[in-house]
Amino acid sequence: MIPIHDENPTYGTPIVVYALIAINVVVFIHQITLGAGLDGFMQLYAVIPQQLTASFDGIPINQPVPEILTLITSQFLHGGLMHIGGNMLFLWTFGDNIEQDLGHFKFLLFYLTCGVLAGLTHWFFGMQSGVPTIGASGAIAGVMGAYLIKYPRAKIVTLLPLFIIFTTIRIPAIYFLGFWFIQQALSSVASLGMPQAAGVAYWAHAGGFVFGAILGPMLGLMSDRK
Repeated sequence: MIPIHDENPTYGTPIVVYALIAINVVVFIHQITLGAGLDGFMQLYAVIPQQLTASFDGIPINQPVPEILTLITSQFLHGGLMHIGGNMLFLWTFGDNIEQDLGHFKFLLFYLTCGVLAGLTHWFFGMQSGVPTIGASGAIAGVMGAYLIKYPRAKIVTLLPLFIIFTTIRIPAIYFLGFWFIQQALSSVASLGMPQAAGVAYWAHAGGFVFGAILGPMLGLMSDRK
């Protein structure tokens, strides 16, 4: 299921959402230009659980970028067009309402914090993995968790593939996001003992979603800012 947009009006301009999308796109374009240097760039700015574990243990990594900082820098890296396209579509769909409710500064703080906590969740379940972890999906999962808490009945206009044709349906957020979370949670459990199942950081998705559902109300999500 692919969200096209939600039927949940906003008031004002979600400038942080726009800025985050722009930064992610600019960084992705930069990645494309790196050619053979891309692997080194990823090793430098992605979260590598094994190196993060060593950093927490006080073992020098000898990297110019502190490993703890990669919990933020990794949020702006993507592995391909489908990866960044899907992430930005979900951020575009669900982010504007949450930014409206939290305010610009608190939304940015919320977004980055969810990304960090999602990265730490992924690290916790695979501390010795040497596979670089990248992507905004942990932070965006936090936005989705907050959206579910605040707008469970909002309709999500969804593109649904049916064999060789596509149709659109309107799905309440509680079902769309609930189904998405259950998928991630089950995949997380199934990935236990694997460094990074199918190249997807399921624990980051599930963890980000849960932390977003918790942090949103703590930052005033349920108050009426209109």
